[in-house]
Amino acid sequence: MKLHDLRPDPGSRKKRKRVGRGISAGQGKTAGRGTKGQNARSGGGKGVYFEGGQLPLARRLPYKRGFTNIRKVYYNPVNLRDLEGLEANTEVGPELLVATGFIKKITDPVVVLGEGQVSVPLAVKAHRFSASAKEKIETAGGSVEVLPLA
Repeated sequence: MKLHDLRPDPGSRKKRKRVGRGISAGQGKTAGRGTKGQNARSGGGKGVYFEGGQLPLARRLPYKRGFTNIRKVYYNPVNLRDLEGLEANTEVGPELLVATGFIKKITDPVVVLGEGQVSVPLAVKAHRFSASAKEKIETAGGSVEVLPLA
């Protein structure tokens, strides 16, 4: 098989209907828009918000409005109790957390939280630390490095 032999599966691609191309075409003259009126005109019709004069849903449910911040950063939490079994002076970063299964992707932002204890010194690299986690890691003789968000 070569590149010029590639074709889409039969029936997977449908040709668009060409309307208003003469009587025998089947959708000529008014092109399926009916006769006159708002919806027969170009740019005609009401917007998606319009409900025939009825108070639109978006105004009936004002408490449902708002927005989703597309720049919000969702951190993957890792607690100190998850790092408890590691050997002394281990470098804990996104690579190790992916390998141990605490996060899914190496690019995921990580926050280290202070639930649990750390008894051995660890070099922890993450995108954010809670104050208690930072204190506990440094008290155990470890170090904390804040990674930049990618």
